[in-house]
Amino acid sequence: MRSIPAALQARLESGATTLCRCWLITRRDGLRQGFTDHDEDVQVDDTPCRAGRGLTGSEVMQKLGLAAGGSELSGALADDTLNEDDLAAGYYDGAAVELWLVDWREPTLRLLLAKGTLGEVRRDGAAFIAEMRGLSERLNQDSGRFYTATCAADLGDARCGVALSHPAYAGSGTVVALTATSAFTASGLGGFASGLFSRGRLTFTGGGNAGLSVEVKQHTSAGGVTLALWQAMPQPIAPGDTFTVTAGCDKRFATCRDRFGNAVNFRGFPHIPGNDFALSYPVPGEPGNDGGSLQT
Repeated sequence: MRSIPAALQARLESGATTLCRCWLITRRDGLRQGFTDHDEDVQVDDTPCRAGRGLTGSEVMQKLGLAAGGSELSGALADDTLNEDDLAAGYYDGAAVELWLVDWREPTLRLLLAKGTLGEVRRDGAAFIAEMRGLSERLNQDSGRFYTATCAADLGDARCGVALSHPAYAGSGTVVALTATSAFTASGLGGFASGLFSRGRLTFTGGGNAGLSVEVKQHTSAGGVTLALWQAMPQPIAPGDTFTVTAGCDKRFATCRDRFGNAVNFRGFPHIPGNDFALSYPVPGEPGNDGGSLQT
């Protein structure tokens, strides 16, 4: 049950209120921003909630049990607040959100209505719509270890143990020419086997996307090194852009053993029976099964 400050409760009961909603958003890079649907800025602790940014929110839906509730935020993209480049770079993906009911005459009188994270963000011209997911959404996410044939660790983490800083697994390159919006030929990576950087991490060190990282979709070296990325970058990739890239892993046991020599740290169950074994059945009269054999 929410605890409402006595002074705020008295104003709510009076029927004449000066209330507004304030959203406090903490991005993945630590930047904290505030927005309000009031017509003037409202100060919430040390965060100014800026007005006139076109930010509005739908009603907060609460559901019984453990079903995930949520709402939506919508607004216009503005260069000095919610801008297109930061949105495309993923800074708002998974950002923490707090929704407060605030008395704009006395901002210390406020009530926390909801907490959650930003989910799917949809673009519509110069506007955006972001899904605000409630805290119960975390209960829908997979956690713990699973009995799977593939590895549960991420390449280079503490459970994996592979040092991605090793020269055999990391390289630096320069964009030579674009072959598509998110694909290009590169120099500087000629000494690496084709496919090594597939599913790896590429970080731009120069150009319009300097400092941003993206996953590599495909790495080929036949007739020159080509890298394809999983998503388009906020700024167009241009010849001369520099980057660093680290190896990727498809999480199969054979890759862990043969490419990285790291079978001892494999965090999967490579010999788990597949669906073909689970659906097999004996056939009478065939040799190898005391008068029968397994068929699928």
